[in-house]
Amino acid sequence: MSGTLNIAIAQINLHLGAIDKNLAKIREVRAEAAKLGADLVVTPELSIAGYPPEDLVLKPAFVAACEAAAEELARDTADGGPGLIVGLPWRDGEKLYNAAFLLEGGKIAARRAKVELPNYGVFDEKRVFDAGAPSGPVPFRGFRIGLMICEDWWLPHVSETLAETGAEMLLSINGSPYEDGKQNRRVMLAVERVVEIGLPFIFAAQVCGQDEVVFDGASFILNADRALAVQMPYFEEAITLTRWARGNHGLVCEAQPLAPEPERLALIYQAMMWGLRDYVNKNGFPGVVLGLSGGIDSAISAAVAADALGPERVRAVMLPSPYTSDHSLEDAAACAEMLGVPYETIPIAGAMAAFGKALAPAFAETQPDITEENIQSRARGLILMAISNKFGPMLLTTGNKSEMSVGYATLYGDMCGGYSVLKDIYKTTVFELSRWRNENHPQGALTKPGPAMPERIITKPPSAELRENQTDQDSLPPYDMLDAILARLIEGERSADEIVAEGFARETVLKVIKLLDRAEYKRRQAPPGVKITAKAFGRDRRYPLTNGFTNLIK
Repeated sequence: MSGTLNIAIAQINLHLGAIDKNLAKIREVRAEAAKLGADLVVTPELSIAGYPPEDLVLKPAFVAACEAAAEELARDTADGGPGLIVGLPWRDGEKLYNAAFLLEGGKIAARRAKVELPNYGVFDEKRVFDAGAPSGPVPFRGFRIGLMICEDWWLPHVSETLAETGAEMLLSINGSPYEDGKQNRRVMLAVERVVEIGLPFIFAAQVCGQDEVVFDGASFILNADRALAVQMPYFEEAITLTRWARGNHGLVCEAQPLAPEPERLALIYQAMMWGLRDYVNKNGFPGVVLGLSGGIDSAISAAVAADALGPERVRAVMLPSPYTSDHSLEDAAACAEMLGVPYETIPIAGAMAAFGKALAPAFAETQPDITEENIQSRARGLILMAISNKFGPMLLTTGNKSEMSVGYATLYGDMCGGYSVLKDIYKTTVFELSRWRNENHPQGALTKPGPAMPERIITKPPSAELRENQTDQDSLPPYDMLDAILARLIEGERSADEIVAEGFARETVLKVIKLLDRAEYKRRQAPPGVKITAKAFGRDRRYPLTNGFTNLIK
């Protein structure tokens, strides 16, 4: 029995539902790992299917195709090369499991079903999968591997069962989505498991964007002494060979240089890039089109798009009205030039006049108000959607989380679009990201190094420019105050009393709560967007539209 084992962690980008593509990629990484000297190749959770498959696994044909692909891969291992750990939906009688298969020696050598099915936040696995039972380790070439699937290691009892039944290491394949600050929580929790169980731990992850969630990679290994032996890169596909030896104190992974820990804003920006890139590319769009207004939200959205897709795949359109300022025209043009994206101007004054003429009889004896402002926004949305329909690029919407929270967005206007990179980004973070992007060139960006927008875009007061001398702060609290209250209401689920007790003005808190509650129907119709915080609008936060409960102080 050999005392050494080489395990390759394949941190890869998988395409949900594209079984043939995923099969080909797994074969590619196995071949590459074999050249590195791997005995075993580990792929992420549901690697054959893609993750999260949601109701796709309710289709018997899909499950059968995944199982057939696993059998193909199993036959590949008859060549004497590395064994494989893959993830797939597994039908066993009346039960459907989220499973991990060990493929070795030309056959499926072991199967393990996920025990803990997450049913919170973006997860809804209990809806489609059955829970497995805790079981013992899988034997592999003289070693006993404690194989787990993601949520299994977040709670102690699965790890305890594996240790009690003879596992020499804990190995978890994962589909763990990115959240701001989550990697530190992962490592600290892994330390807890290692301390409790006394075994080394492998966290093997995927890196990709899938609809509203993004997976950041950052696979790692802790030895039994809690030392971090391996840290793979964030937001980067990689295959890392890890070397293990059995000694007097059990299995130990040979330490290797650790991938750097990026700063917080760099990780958020990468999440936005990966979310957009994979959504656009995997859905077959040739690129994106967006309205470039000269404001900060559209500027940072354009920067993310150009960095993620390449400037040539981004079409920026300025849609000026009679209220558009000269500095907005100048700033939008300068931003497009700095990013290298195609830029054009389509005035909307004619469309405004046409709508005004058509509505004149119906609006007789009324005064202009927010209705006419919304018409401007909807005219812009109509033009941008027409460009999308005619030429094929997806319309990228540019509203941020602060605006979406309080309803400062127009249905069928600036909310038009197929995807949003700012949907879960508060306005204060928009400012931080814009400053960061002007000072940094993101990893993997397809633009030339340099600032993304004029400084004036960051420093001028935000405005929708739908009437003379309009600014956002005419009707909203300052963004630092607004965002602090919103974070307490949304991520913190705090009551009005609790927020006021922290020193916020009662009148301001009540106003924000009313705006937040009233805008739920708009958010239900918003396009998908990248999840960044602990509670994004959409699958993370599911409130009824018709709701008689109020969070207000009585």
